[in-house]
Amino acid sequence: MTAGGDLAARIAPVLGRALGTGLLRLEALPRQLGPRRFARVWTASGRPPTLIARVDAPEDPAGRPAGAAPEPPLEPLRRLLERAGLPVPRRHGGDPGAGVELLEDFGDTSLEAAVRTVPPAERRALYAEACELVARLQRVAAPEDGSVEAFRRHLDAPLFAYKAELFASVSLRERGHPASPAESAAVREAFAQVAEEARAAPARLAHRDYQSANLHVRPDRPPGARLGLIDLQGALLAPPEYDLVCLLRDSYVELAPEEVALQLARVRPRLPDAPEPGVFARRFDLLTLTRKGKDHARFLQAARDRGDSRYLRFVPATVRALRAAAGRCAAEGAALARLAELVFELPEETPCAR
Repeated sequence: MTAGGDLAARIAPVLGRALGTGLLRLEALPRQLGPRRFARVWTASGRPPTLIARVDAPEDPAGRPAGAAPEPPLEPLRRLLERAGLPVPRRHGGDPGAGVELLEDFGDTSLEAAVRTVPPAERRALYAEACELVARLQRVAAPEDGSVEAFRRHLDAPLFAYKAELFASVSLRERGHPASPAESAAVREAFAQVAEEARAAPARLAHRDYQSANLHVRPDRPPGARLGLIDLQGALLAPPEYDLVCLLRDSYVELAPEEVALQLARVRPRLPDAPEPGVFARRFDLLTLTRKGKDHARFLQAARDRGDSRYLRFVPATVRALRAAAGRCAAEGAALARLAELVFELPEETPCAR
C-alpha cells in the first residue's frame, strides 16, 4: 500500500464516524522532522470542504531525554487555548485510539512562505502579531482540575542535557573530527548553566516550537488577526523568552538584527512578567545557544540518519545565530566562553556544498 493509501485507510473510518461522510480525496503533506504525518482531506459531503488529518506515528524515544514521557495528546490543550481565544484549529472530530485528529484547515501559506513575498512593513506587522500571540499564550492559566498536561511539563535540566549531548555528538563533528571528551564536557557545562538560568526564570506556557512553519497566514482574516497556530502538542512551561527565540531566531526565516531588536523591544513590556530589559536580553541569548544548538544538530542528523537533506540549507543561518549569541554570552563565565570558541569553529557553509 502506498503512503497515501496507508493514510487514507487510517483516516477514512474516523472521518465516517466523526462527520458521517466519505473521503473524496487526500493529499499527504510534506513530512517534517518528527514522525507524525499530516494530510489534507477533501470530504465527500463538502461540510467542511477540506480539513487536516493529523496522524500519529510511533515516537522514537531517542528524540527525547531518557526516561522522559512522550508528548501528550492534542486534547485538552487545544480546547483550553481555543476557549482562551487563541487562534488554534477547530476540531472536527477524531479518534485518539486510532491516533487520528480531524482539524480545521488553515491553508498552505505558512508565515515562512508569506514573508518571502510581502513588503517589509507587512512582514513587520505579521511578526508583531506573532509576538503578541506569545504574550497572550503566556497569560493562559492552568485549569483547576489539572487536566492539561502541558502545565506539568517543563523546559528542565534533562532537556538541556539532551540538547547538549546532541550538539556535542552531532554538530561538533562538522569541524572534521568528533568532539573530544573535554569539549563534550564543556558543552554539557555551558548548557547546564543555561538550565540553571531557565530554572530561576518565571515559568510560562510556551508552544515550544513557535517558528514560522507552525504559524499560518489565513487570507480571509483581517490584519492583526491573520495568524493561526498549529503543531501545539509539545507545549510546556518555559522562560518568557523561549517562544520568542524560536520565532525571532528561526532558522527558516533569518531576520535582520535591527528587526529582531524592534520586535523584542515592543513585546517585552507586554509579557505578563515584563522582564527587566537586561535580564530579558541575556536569557534570550542564552536560550538561543541551546535552541539553535539543538536545531543545528537535528538538521544534520536528518540528513545523516534518514537521508533527508531538505534542512541542510538552513544550517548557515543557524550557525550565524549561534555565533551572534555566543559572542555576546562569552563574558558570562568560563563555560560559556569555551562554548563560544567551539561555536566559532563550526563551518557556516551548507554541508552539502563543501
